[in-house]
Amino acid sequence: MKSSLLFLFTAAVWAQSGLPQNPPQAAGPEIPADTVVATFGDNQKITAGELRGFLASMPQNMQQSAMRDRKAFLQQIVLMHKLSEMAAQAKLDQQSPVKEALEFNRMYLLMNAQLHEKMGSIVVKQEDAQSFYNDNKNRFAQVKVKTIYVRYGGTEPKHLTEAEAETKITKVRAQIIAGADFVKMVKENSEDKTSAAKDGDFGTIRSTDNLPEPIRTAIFALKAGEISPPVKQPNGFYIFRAEEINPQPYKEAEEEIVNQLRQAHFKLWMDEMNRNLNLQIKNDAYFAPAGGATSGR
Repeated sequence: MKSSLLFLFTAAVWAQSGLPQNPPQAAGPEIPADTVVATFGDNQKITAGELRGFLASMPQNMQQSAMRDRKAFLQQIVLMHKLSEMAAQAKLDQQSPVKEALEFNRMYLLMNAQLHEKMGSIVVKQEDAQSFYNDNKNRFAQVKVKTIYVRYGGTEPKHLTEAEAETKITKVRAQIIAGADFVKMVKENSEDKTSAAKDGDFGTIRSTDNLPEPIRTAIFALKAGEISPPVKQPNGFYIFRAEEINPQPYKEAEEEIVNQLRQAHFKLWMDEMNRNLNLQIKNDAYFAPAGGATSGR
C-alpha cells in the first residue's frame, strides 16, 4: 500500500489524539509483518505490519472498535485509500481548505513526534531522584487518619441543621479530648458509613491526593494523636485524628519523582525553544481584538 495512505489516515486520527498510542494488545495473530493479509484494486497489497501500524496510530477507543471487527476495519482502510486517491487525482490536496489542513496536520504530527522524542530522551539519574526526595520529604508526607462525620441538611425532620451539626461535632471532639474512646464515638456518632464500618479509618492520605483543600489543610496540620477542629464540607462536618505520620518510602515515590523531574527538564527545554523563536509582530492591526478595537483602549 502506498505510504500516502498511512499519512492521510494517521493525520486524521493522530490530530485528535496527539502522539500515537501503543500497539493494541489484541492485534490478532502474531504473524510476520510482511505477510500479505489482503489485496484490493489492481492487485495492491496490505500487509499485517501495515494494519498494525494503522492501529497503533489510532486513539485507544478507535483501536478497540477496530479490533472488534478487523474485516470491517480493513474495509474502511481500503475505502479511505480509494477516496484519497480520487481526491489526489482531482488535485483537491492543492485546493483550500484541504491544502492548508494537510499542511497543518503534517506540522502537528511532526511537532508531536518531536515532543515525544524529546520527552523520551530525557534521562533522570537515580541520584538526582534520591536528592529530590531527600530535599522535599514534606511533599511525600502521608498521614493515616480516623474520622467522624456529622451530616446536616436534607428534607427529613430528623436531619440536623448546619448549626446543630456543628454543635454536635464540637461536643464530640471535646469529649474525645477529655478522654472518650475515639472508636466508641465513631460508632455512636459518625454518619460516614464507609469509614464508620472500619472504626473510623479514613485511610492513609498523601499531600498530593485529590482532596478538598480544607480537608488536606486540616489533616496535614496535625501531629500524631491530635484531633482537628471541625472541618465544614457542603453537607456535613468532619473531625480527623492523625494515627501515624510517616514519609512515603522512596521506592514507592520514585516513579512519581522521576516523572516530575522529567517534566521539569522538558519544561526548561520548551521555555528555551520559545525564547529562541525570535518572533516579531510586523502588523499589529492583524492581531487587534474583534471589532477593530486595539489593546489599551
